[in-house]
Amino acid sequence: MSTQFQGVIPPVITPRHADGSVDTDSLKNVTKHLIDGGVSGLFVLGSSGEVPYLTNAERELVVTTIAEANAGAVPLIVGANEQTTNRVIEEALKVVDLGADAIVVTSMYYAIGNAAETETHFRSIHEAIDKPIFAYDVPVRTHFKLPTDLLVSLGRDGVIAGVKDSSGDDVSFRQLLLQARDIPNFDIFTGHEVVVDGALLGGAQGVVPGLGNVDPAGYRRLFDAAQAGDWALAAREQDRLADVFEIVYTPNGRVSGGAAGLGAFKTALQVMGIIESNTMSQPMLTLNDAETAAIRAILERNGLV
Repeated sequence: MSTQFQGVIPPVITPRHADGSVDTDSLKNVTKHLIDGGVSGLFVLGSSGEVPYLTNAERELVVTTIAEANAGAVPLIVGANEQTTNRVIEEALKVVDLGADAIVVTSMYYAIGNAAETETHFRSIHEAIDKPIFAYDVPVRTHFKLPTDLLVSLGRDGVIAGVKDSSGDDVSFRQLLLQARDIPNFDIFTGHEVVVDGALLGGAQGVVPGLGNVDPAGYRRLFDAAQAGDWALAAREQDRLADVFEIVYTPNGRVSGGAAGLGAFKTALQVMGIIESNTMSQPMLTLNDAETAAIRAILERNGLV
């Protein structure tokens, strides 16, 4: 079917100086690294960007810095991350003014809702925002799995332009692909870094990989191979990326799950000379020298340093 968005759209990390302040020079370097790697768009203010930890001023600084560095090269898909409908609308209007080409919205969180309230949530945001809206299915953070029938209904009615699926539920993901196959301009992305070839084979339009911060060119090669129907090449590239993904396991329980994954991406980019520091947002712990050495070894065997 026709499509508005496709390809590789990484959720951009937020580099910080050792003193904890946002490192705009490193953020510009990351943006250039991603564009040079052939990405199709940039997902700004997502989970990999540590958005829950950013102050309002930091969120604005991140969006404006990336927009300036991007200079219109690829679409900016920006998260409007707030707990409830009116707060999301307020945030969405702000990021649209800062240059968002589309927005990403989760179900409500902290507030306790159900499917009916979630439907009202998305429909109200659609009425208020004149930009494409992606539903972000991330129950590990919202504690609510977006129902497949609701997503399909919202897609058929033009309320949402697609879905970024980080549910980890491969059965519901495949069901969504099947049920939404005939909806025009409805684009479904997996956030699962190590099964992208399977998602594309099933009909997904692309991937939003946190690991794409580290190796955007690898994900672009995978996507291009899938587009060409060369599934053997796509599988080989996916296998290599699965090995690169081993960086997230180097902390071995010393830090939280969030700090392990995002810290590994930041540490890899520091080792690669793209960002200055691997400092995490407080109160998350930053990866140490031993973990950095382990990450370097994985990068070296995959030709990334």
